[in-house]
Amino acid sequence: MTADQVRTHVAYSGWATRRLLDAILDLKNEQRYRDLGVPNRDVVGTLGHVVMADATWLSRILADPAIAEPSSSDRMPHESMDQEWPELQRRWEEWAASLTDADLARVVPYKAMNGTPYETPVWQIVLHVVNHGTLHRGQVMAMLRQLGVAPPPTDLIFYYREKKIA
Repeated sequence: MTADQVRTHVAYSGWATRRLLDAILDLKNEQRYRDLGVPNRDVVGTLGHVVMADATWLSRILADPAIAEPSSSDRMPHESMDQEWPELQRRWEEWAASLTDADLARVVPYKAMNGTPYETPVWQIVLHVVNHGTLHRGQVMAMLRQLGVAPPPTDLIFYYREKKIA
């Protein structure tokens, strides 16, 4: 993996999340928070989980615990997500812009939510963050379909095509 590939995939993940955040702006509040029987309960809870995980991983990479401080409630409302997420994405992209290929091998020490200590190379963390976001965005897309809403395409190939990435 190269620093350029990291930048591309960090930007892709932000592009895909932005598309879904925009899609839920058109939903009625009842639809945003309707319990659809998934682990994070509803559309907002699932996207909120992605945002909070992205913040947690960036805080680990930067060794800055303030990044991962939760918003005022355990269930981040859409309005809060729509305000906090762009800043978080900007920070991810700013961090990625400064990377060199050698930086990707740096090992990041951290503790999992249950306190178990781990050490993971930066490149693995980035791939995990992108993959994790893709998994949960796919769940949101399925939830939107359950609500009778056609979700926007967020597949990686659509990003490559839109951005004309060869």
